[in-house]
Amino acid sequence: MREEIKNTFRSRFQQEPVVVRSPGRVNLIGEHTDYNEGFVLPAAINKEVYFALAPNHTTAMRAYAYNLQQEAKFDLDHVKPSDIGWANYLLGVVAQLQQAGHQVKGFDVVFGGDIPIGAGLSSSAAVECGLAFALNHVFDLGIPKLDLVKMAQLAEHTYAGVKCGIMDQFASMFGKESHVVKLDCRSLDYTYYHLGMADYRIVLLDTQVKHNLASSEYNTRRQECETGVALLHAHYPQVNSLRETTMPMLERHKAEFDPVVWKRCAYVVQENARVEKACQALERDDMQTFGQMMYASHEGLQHDYEVSCPELDFLVEQARPQEAVLGARMMGGGFGGCTINLVKLEALDAFTQQMQVAYQQRFGIELKTYVAEIVDGSSLA
Repeated sequence: MREEIKNTFRSRFQQEPVVVRSPGRVNLIGEHTDYNEGFVLPAAINKEVYFALAPNHTTAMRAYAYNLQQEAKFDLDHVKPSDIGWANYLLGVVAQLQQAGHQVKGFDVVFGGDIPIGAGLSSSAAVECGLAFALNHVFDLGIPKLDLVKMAQLAEHTYAGVKCGIMDQFASMFGKESHVVKLDCRSLDYTYYHLGMADYRIVLLDTQVKHNLASSEYNTRRQECETGVALLHAHYPQVNSLRETTMPMLERHKAEFDPVVWKRCAYVVQENARVEKACQALERDDMQTFGQMMYASHEGLQHDYEVSCPELDFLVEQARPQEAVLGARMMGGGFGGCTINLVKLEALDAFTQQMQVAYQQRFGIELKTYVAEIVDGSSLA
């Protein structure tokens, strides 16, 4: 893919490009905790977007989307949102760089990759981070990586219209080979933990469904969490998010809560604790406990946060009795998308085949599977 992108650039623009790679991500544990100022545990994976880019000595961006075989040209002196969906991810990054006081000169870019769209692997964050990294490098802007992450996130907010947390862009930029990164979504402090994957692989099972509840229920969950925080804040002025909340606090005031709101808050508090326990397990190289935390996370998402769906629950239940599977859970916003599974390398083919047959029989849908390895974040390719 890297060579194809590079050669396409050469033939379209008749010059040598700089090539940058930017990865998608998985999240091992810590779901729906990011917007509650909690902890997440993502990793960058070897599903990537490549950028071939070079200055063109004009005031225009000439872009070619390799996978879509579409081209577009934009005046960088008048950057604004476009009717072309894919272009907004690029334009949003340029706009953020300009707003931060950096001059972005004209450039040509070809980009494309192998991150499956709609599988919850953050292809949009990979595009935003890849372009930000490439422009920072080519024009020697000297922007620190964390600032690039924040710009990429704001690009998604302002030009793609998605009010995402910072995890996706952070994981894409700060990923480290063979490591997960524990990110504190309040302070943005982060710690790397080695994930002993010599004998295991990350297997993503894509349900191929997206129930239309996803976006409306996401907003409802945020509202429910905020309602719980407001109630607790009246008793504990130091509590401004569920991050500062403990289970004893919740138990003490359970009678004052709407039962549904209480369940939502309890899930987030418990999920933050699971991330902490999962990291402690990695420090001991205790992969069994790590896997159990994944299963517990899914149960919380299924019963307390209620963002799962029959397809996701079926895949986790099929994985649970298998000795070759350390842990499994739904990943992402919910109501469809993927489950993430830690599977023994020797059982990889048998596992994916068995799951495909079972899923086809139960739902009549072909299960897509992706095997992922953990890689470094955005870099020169």
